[in-house]
Amino acid sequence: MPASSQVECECNRALSSPESVLVRGDYASECLAEPEEEKVFPQKQTHRSAWSGLLKIVCFFALIVLLLFGLNAMINSGLRHVKTSQFGVSNKIVQGKINAEIVISGSSRALTHYDPRIIERITGYSTFNIGLNGSQTDLQLARLKAYLKHNQKPKLLVQNLDLFSFLTSHEIYDPAQYVPYLNEGSIYAGVRRVYPDAWKWKYLPLYGYAVEDMRFNWMIGLKALAGIQPKEDHVNGYRPRDTSWTGDFEKFRANNPDGVVVETEAQGVRDFEELLGLCAEQGIPVLIVYSPEYYEMQAIERNRKELLGKAKEMTGHFNFPLWDYSESPICRDRSNFYNSQHLNKRGASLFSEEFAGRLVGTAPVKAIRAIHEQRGAAAPVSAFGASIFAGLTVGGN
Repeated sequence: MPASSQVECECNRALSSPESVLVRGDYASECLAEPEEEKVFPQKQTHRSAWSGLLKIVCFFALIVLLLFGLNAMINSGLRHVKTSQFGVSNKIVQGKINAEIVISGSSRALTHYDPRIIERITGYSTFNIGLNGSQTDLQLARLKAYLKHNQKPKLLVQNLDLFSFLTSHEIYDPAQYVPYLNEGSIYAGVRRVYPDAWKWKYLPLYGYAVEDMRFNWMIGLKALAGIQPKEDHVNGYRPRDTSWTGDFEKFRANNPDGVVVETEAQGVRDFEELLGLCAEQGIPVLIVYSPEYYEMQAIERNRKELLGKAKEMTGHFNFPLWDYSESPICRDRSNFYNSQHLNKRGASLFSEEFAGRLVGTAPVKAIRAIHEQRGAAAPVSAFGASIFAGLTVGGN
């Protein structure tokens, strides 16, 4: 007989035997206790399984978060190691690799109008263009602060003037271009003033690229990690545009038969004043330049004189000269432009030659250049600035 059946029979006999009446309760307890132990064990196992499942879920999401932070760091690192194109320029700025004697600043008009190679060849001074596409003065100021933080002060800052220089940013062109540089205090502050929630770009992994990167800059970062650099389309920060007249101006003029009025904003005026004040405080000479603009566009700008008058007033307060190229012959030749505001490569070359020739054509600059060559070193900023401004008329043409 099987052992289990034998035990069961003995248990039954024990419970039915007259001699075992006194111990029947003990046997009953033993026989009935076994099923209770079988009920407790599955409950403990279920409880442990629940905690184990929760731990797996937590570990899974922790892994996802780590992957997001890791990918975000990889993209930022890749973009900050790009050596060409617009990211290459930004990286040279924050890595302190420029240290030019003449620095060009401004919007896309600065970016496409000043060829540093020509200016450097004619003046003998190293030149770099930090013009920022689609920007107002506030973001130009942020970039200039980042430049001054990491590079030597220039002997001359050329700040290009636009009719829109007294407007502040209400949106940012290609905002993802700033995401890799949000650890730069001036850039982060400039972006946050326009987009207060830009803290998410900095602290939430991939948020800036997922929400703001419509140009898929993140792909450039990943390619850079693999050693694939973007095509070089900048030369010492300058972006030549080998493009013919687009015809956009004709449409614009047709849509504005009564002309256009460019507004000014108090914050935009303060931004421009801060830029000038920063340079004055650091002893950096500034030359404000209104580079060529197509003459037919000038004719429909109804408050053009008032805006230029405001600019002359502000630059005069700091004793900085303003050169206005509105009457340059370049402005009357459509073949020099690809739209009413921007010179093409041909026009930029002509303007850079004219501008650089005028810069060295002043007697004080010739003297400083001679000193520069004799000493084999850069002349002091203060001497350079004083000599430039001694031979120039504020607001002169």
